[in-house]
Amino acid sequence: MGKLLLTGVDGNLGSIAAKKLLEIETKDNLIFCGYNPDVLKKYADMGIETHITNFNKTEGLKEAFANADRLALISMPFVGPKRQKAHRQAIDAAKAAGVKQIIYTSLVNAADETNPSVEKKDHIYTENYIKDAGLDYIFLRNSQYAEAMITNYFTYVKGDGVLKNSQGDGKMAYISRVDCGKAVAYALHRGSEYHEAILNINGLELMTISDFIEYGNEATGNHISYQEITDEENYQIWDAMGVPRTTDGIFDEDSEAPFSSDGMVTFAQAIRLGKMDTFTDDFKKLTGDDPISVSYMFEHADDFQIGERHSKDD
Repeated sequence: MGKLLLTGVDGNLGSIAAKKLLEIETKDNLIFCGYNPDVLKKYADMGIETHITNFNKTEGLKEAFANADRLALISMPFVGPKRQKAHRQAIDAAKAAGVKQIIYTSLVNAADETNPSVEKKDHIYTENYIKDAGLDYIFLRNSQYAEAMITNYFTYVKGDGVLKNSQGDGKMAYISRVDCGKAVAYALHRGSEYHEAILNINGLELMTISDFIEYGNEATGNHISYQEITDEENYQIWDAMGVPRTTDGIFDEDSEAPFSSDGMVTFAQAIRLGKMDTFTDDFKKLTGDDPISVSYMFEHADDFQIGERHSKDD
């Protein structure tokens, strides 16, 4: 039997998945891959098989994947043809190396052609490429990270106290990135129980952004309110913060928004239009646990910030 391979262990989501895997799997059954040798050394010192990988290049990928039966492909943090190429090269290498099943971190409602999110285009491309390659799969279609909106909430605490975006009264089952990492780990751990599966990784409840803000106010004692604005006004806010419109732009190292505004504004549009209100108990069925509540995340807000951007875009 081949090993379980986790990519992106040097990233935000991958590091969470790696921590959980070490709790539920034996070290000799794991392979960890990433592009940061300093992070990989920590795992290698534990006796885990590690490989430096960069999906923007094909060199060494097949060899890195050679001992794996099941591979978790954590989606790259850039958007568009660059991400599609990186995912394609990773999938081609996995197939050539004899990997049987790919777990892929996708997005809720990725297959809906009417979903305006620019992010979902890359996700459905990757899902279809895995299918066309003839590989077994588990697609983890994640809801939006609650951490992104918690960080955003505190941006307005430091500002004028009015959180502004263009998602209106649309609903989203916000989920912690911690839970998304747990889902990756359990999908690898339990992958033999799933075949050509699509799992929606949703938070504890559907809510509007106004509901989300109210949870924040109750937990923190702040008095943030919500104002709906247009998509173009939303772009202007991110422009003023120095956030690039695409992932080809320059991100400040201390940016409170490590995602491009194209991604965030079209995501807000998708929420407003009811394209992101998927709600299931797939997470609990997979992991055995309830998702972390938004209230808990606000009560422990220092532990649930979106953090810095980690990527290798060359």
